[in-house]
Amino acid sequence: MQNQPAISDSGIVRPAVMSLAIRERAGLYAAYMPFLVNGGIFVPTNKICHLGEEIFLLLSLMQDENRYPVAGRVAWITPAGASNNHSQGIGVQFPADDSGRKLRQRIEELLGTALGSTRPTHTM
Repeated sequence: MQNQPAISDSGIVRPAVMSLAIRERAGLYAAYMPFLVNGGIFVPTNKICHLGEEIFLLLSLMQDENRYPVAGRVAWITPAGASNNHSQGIGVQFPADDSGRKLRQRIEELLGTALGSTRPTHTM
């Protein structure tokens, strides 16, 4: 059985809601997807999602007290059993609005010089 988007009584499709807490810089580096337009984040999940599907994500970053709400779209899917021991999950692309820009900026501030690293990530 596939997971389907939630449909309200009025027939409106509601986006899937997910939560992700990243507690360390190495984890943030591995999850961040700077190659996506507006940036994005890898979310480990076994939930079945489809490219372009809207996802509402609540993201917590390390010691930051803020929780960042993100209304993004699935732009990457790593299926179960992927090569190179990549974790199953999805890449959520940040929106092209103020919230997406602020989140991308905050992540890049936290990563600093690590952005230039060639270490492998969850996606590449």
